[in-house]
Amino acid sequence: MTDIDMASSEEEAKDRNFVTALARGLDVLRAFQPGESQLSNTDIAERTGLPKPTISRLTHTLCKLDYLVADASSGNYRLGAGVLRLGFGVLSGLEMADRAADLLKSLIEGPNSYVTAALGERHRLEVLYVAVQRSRENVTLAMHVGSRLPLFESAMGRAILVAMSEEERASVFADARAEEPELFDVRMEMYRAAEAEFRAHGFCSGYGDWRKDVNGISVPVHALDDRRIFAVNVGGPSFHVKKKQLETQYAEKLIEVSDMLSSRQGRPERESGPTSD
Repeated sequence: MTDIDMASSEEEAKDRNFVTALARGLDVLRAFQPGESQLSNTDIAERTGLPKPTISRLTHTLCKLDYLVADASSGNYRLGAGVLRLGFGVLSGLEMADRAADLLKSLIEGPNSYVTAALGERHRLEVLYVAVQRSRENVTLAMHVGSRLPLFESAMGRAILVAMSEEERASVFADARAEEPELFDVRMEMYRAAEAEFRAHGFCSGYGDWRKDVNGISVPVHALDDRRIFAVNVGGPSFHVKKKQLETQYAEKLIEVSDMLSSRQGRPERESGPTSD
């Protein structure tokens, strides 16, 4: 039996139905970042932490299934049509994204032309944008459908965290501790601060935490079947989009948009008004 066929004893003890080979194949596909056209086996091995012989077998298999395409001249790989079909299949099933389109547009038509609005959903320890309305200015965030944000460090990620059930949140915390234990205590502080902020004001914020030059606020959205949690946000470059304006001129509208999209209308009872800059 090869190394890609064998789950570790620790994984088997946790979940005997877990297919390690499948997980590793998906890790290979996730190694590709936005804007990258090609990666080598060495690049993929470095990003996934998997041995190069394992990567060679995985890329060969993914090529056979049309998820990767090999470049004969360079020996590198690019994403194939199979991945695009998967992506479009997911997006076409996101009724929430369709429902959010006009509401996101209404957010960017507010007083600040530099504001971008988006809808996102959690994937592991990240948030993926599933719908975006970019600002009306040329100087804007280079965000698009498929862009990724860190779960704990972004306003959108924090909004999703505070809306989770205790059981689901505990599972996320366990993953965070396992993947990056050195960051766990800091991230827990971030979560506790976000939870308090949401209870006080009805939104979660991120002022330079994800990127020093970005400010944003976000509110959770529960899907109509109540099985999925999204978040809607507004934000932009910090030199044009200020904390005070976000909280005094955009927060109420953002909460209204969340209520329109969500299966759970309403907001937590506030302890005080928004903070000032």
